Amino acid sequence: MSVKVENTENKNEVKLSFTIEAEKFDEAMKKVYVKTAKYFTIPGFRKGKAPMQMVEKKYGSEIFNEDTFNELVPNIYETAIKENNIQAVSNPNIDITQIGKGKDLIFTATVQVKPEVELGKYKGIELKKIEYTVSDQEIEHELKHMAEHNARLITIEDRPVEKGDITVIDFEGFVDNVPFEGGKAEKHELEIGSNTFIPGFEDQIIGMKLEEEKDINVTFPKEYFSKELAGKPAVFKVKLHEKKKKELPKIDDEFAKDVSEFETLEELKNSIKEKKQKENEERAKYETEEAAIKTVCENVKLDIPSGMIDSEIDHMMKDMEQRLQYQGLSLKQYFSFSGKTESQVKDEMKEQAEQSVKSRLVIEAIIKAEDIKPEEKEVEEKLKEMAKSYGKTEEEMAKNEYIKEYIENNMKFEKAIKFIIENAKIK
Repeated sequence: MSVKVENTENKNEVKLSFTIEAEKFDEAMKKVYVKTAKYFTIPGFRKGKAPMQMVEKKYGSEIFNEDTFNELVPNIYETAIKENNIQAVSNPNIDITQIGKGKDLIFTATVQVKPEVELGKYKGIELKKIEYTVSDQEIEHELKHMAEHNARLITIEDRPVEKGDITVIDFEGFVDNVPFEGGKAEKHELEIGSNTFIPGFEDQIIGMKLEEEKDINVTFPKEYFSKELAGKPAVFKVKLHEKKKKELPKIDDEFAKDVSEFETLEELKNSIKEKKQKENEERAKYETEEAAIKTVCENVKLDIPSGMIDSEIDHMMKDMEQRLQYQGLSLKQYFSFSGKTESQVKDEMKEQAEQSVKSRLVIEAIIKAEDIKPEEKEVEEKLKEMAKSYGKTEEEMAKNEYIKEYIENNMKFEKAIKFIIENAKIK
């Protein structure tokens, strides 16, 4: 077998030319025949028992070519990639010159490779200092939110519905006097002013009295997820069964005791402030890191192969699919609701994917340039943390080379970003 590697006229692309001996190809073909014989029916032979020559005679001598190629080539290709230190970043484009029983297999595999990064200035870059302070208004807002969460609901009978009330209603919707799917509910709880219903619906509940029935006229938004209803006028027949209002607790020391482990309101406020400060510090840290990476990337010369961007978009699509699944939705449903095609969503992701790939390549180049690596002690500590969170022993985690490599790579990235910021000029 011979393999020749050469650069193509395209940047960040190599072509591997393979010649595999006929004997090796024929041997692989026999294996394929044994695996697939059961699928062939030849008169005069039990199913799966016909000789290979008879199968070829009936179906053509090239019947096993494709399966033989797939049986033989992947391992050979992967070995050639490793032996020639090729960092492939795309699937290979295969071009077969010669294939067939009794012949040498001759083909080429053209693949995109990881690009060289020409680093610009990454030490001494200028960054703006990012700081956030906790205001009294934020603390008060958090206390009000806690009060809302601990509010009591009181039934109202002596007045009509007002904004802010929580109502219990039956409703049924009609378009052109015909009820539509999903437009009916009984004993449905609705907070007036929450804007969770079609625009104009909740406003028309205001003023209703207990057991009153009313027709409510609305128009579905033009961007409504159901295309059958989008932009159409509808009538909802509504009956009011209950109306309640929230009674908020007084925010004092007693409130603090009820909703927290603290004895006084002042202690609770201090706790909220401390929590908010930590959140602000994390936010400032994240935004500083983002700014540092963006600034360093602006000083870099780099041609990113399309295969790396396509691969990143595929990862982003998979992440999106998982997030939708948590919400009980599929990608197909999302495309239907949003009115977008998969191709349009991928196009929208392209810029973010390109920036993400560029950032990763640039950080990797800095890691290499500065020989950044974690100490063995640091890796061991991280392994201990992971082992504890997964309920395993440190020894079990350490046996998995992929986990250790994952930890080391993450730590390299963290240290590289820290290195950029520590060497930056913070204004």
